[in-house]
Amino acid sequence: MDELVEQAREVQEQAHVPYSDYPVGAALRTVDGTVFVGCNIENANYSNSLHAEEVAIAEAIKQGHREFERLAVSSARRDGVTPCGMCRQTLAEFCDEALEVVCDEGDGEATTYTLGELLPNTITEEMLE
Repeated sequence: MDELVEQAREVQEQAHVPYSDYPVGAALRTVDGTVFVGCNIENANYSNSLHAEEVAIAEAIKQGHREFERLAVSSARRDGVTPCGMCRQTLAEFCDEALEVVCDEGDGEATTYTLGELLPNTITEEMLE
């Protein structure tokens, strides 16, 4: 099994999901090989919930990392979950369109996309100038 997918699966155990019962884990690898993991953390006010990808990238940014090469995402259902639109845009703020996004399908299977495939024509800093 892919090492990043395995780490994404492991961190699911830390998820706080009393409302959806849908634990998600993410493992984000920097270009220097450092891996940051995150899990979803739900809140009764759903808009205040944190997604696994956001938690992982926030930790990496907090520790000074700005270059990323690969992200793995896994849900306990092993259903090939992809980052939601909000997470895709957050990733696009810090990652280029070549970032590999590996989505766990279960039984050792995974589908790999690029961030550019998942979020074409992203909103960029240049568009806001």
